[in-house]
Amino acid sequence: MKNKHRRKRMNKRVGIIPWLFAAMVVFFSVSQAVAEETAAVEAPTIAIDKTELNNGGTIKISGQAPAGKPVYLEIWAADKQVKANRFDSDVDKETGKRPYVFYITTEMPAFYKLIVPQDLKDKVEAAKKEGGKWSFSKLVKDLGADIAYNVPTKINIERYQSTLMASVVGSRGTLLEAMDAKENKKRSMQLVKSRFRSVGNVVDAAVDIKPDGTYSAELKIRSGIAPGKYNIVAVVDKNSKSEPVAFDNKIAFPIYYLDNAGTSLNLIYPFLLTLAVAIFGVLMGAGGGFILNPLLVSIFPALPHTIVAGTVTPTVLFSQGSGIFNYSKINFISWKLGCGIGCAMLLGGFIGPKLTEMITLSQFKFAFGWILLVLAGLMFWQTTPGYLAKNKKEQSILKEFKRRAEESAKGKK
Repeated sequence: MKNKHRRKRMNKRVGIIPWLFAAMVVFFSVSQAVAEETAAVEAPTIAIDKTELNNGGTIKISGQAPAGKPVYLEIWAADKQVKANRFDSDVDKETGKRPYVFYITTEMPAFYKLIVPQDLKDKVEAAKKEGGKWSFSKLVKDLGADIAYNVPTKINIERYQSTLMASVVGSRGTLLEAMDAKENKKRSMQLVKSRFRSVGNVVDAAVDIKPDGTYSAELKIRSGIAPGKYNIVAVVDKNSKSEPVAFDNKIAFPIYYLDNAGTSLNLIYPFLLTLAVAIFGVLMGAGGGFILNPLLVSIFPALPHTIVAGTVTPTVLFSQGSGIFNYSKINFISWKLGCGIGCAMLLGGFIGPKLTEMITLSQFKFAFGWILLVLAGLMFWQTTPGYLAKNKKEQSILKEFKRRAEESAKGKK
């Protein structure tokens, strides 16, 4: 009886063996087919028509890729890196709370762009129509360009946990632990948008792909970008990309590269603009920074608003210094009042720079625009006949200052 049961168990085990063998054969066949399919995706070739540009220009790119495969191009500045930052204060859809997390990196390429196939142009144009609400991560996903988005994913990003009160005074907050690769990639996409702002600066649909796999594209490099070496890579699959080809962008006087701004600028134009602004600014009893700041942001959009604000502040010292000297000669300075309000400016000068890097360009323009409008309205109202008639005391003060100035000028002669 025992032998009989033993034979039955043996027969069952033997019966399973053919099924196991068949499953193993199928598994290895499928694995081999996948491996062969992966191996069949050859790396694309890439070539460019020139290896040097003079403050921008156009480069023609061409190459050969596997037939039927889309081709994506990734271009970045290999020599120059800049700072990019973003303050996340948007309401979280899941928790309903504001995270108040500040993200910052100093390793963002000074230039970065993805060029996708021409047949995806409608999706790129649709993203442009969204204005400031466009999402770089969503656009990359819609374009299937995730396989080509590689360089910014490797940058080191720091994040700080802030609070509402800390953000008001411009504090970065407490440094948090490093993010994993997936989270780092997600945040890098947000920083790319924060740094380059518009869709056209980072994405273009210009790759023309033929049925036989040959492709071509034009890379248009605007003037004013960083000098140095740039790399271009063609990508057709996550595991299949070309070797990088490189070109150099050169600049010469009077064009200078501004390291922290990540852009090049012809200094003649801001020099002439600042000269005119300084004359008017000192005339108004200021250094001219309140006028120069919005003008630079509007006329030179490549300059980050944080760099403009930081640069204008010390340059105002030149006009302020000469203005103080000349106003003191004609006795137009109240030192007691100046020292009193100077303490408040000292405090504001500490908070302002920290707060600047936490607001976006649109927020900066909105706040600055309203401040200027309010001031303009107030000053215009103070010039109306009705106001002047009610403020005879102000007129007598102005006459007294004018008399002192004339006496001082005669005394110098």
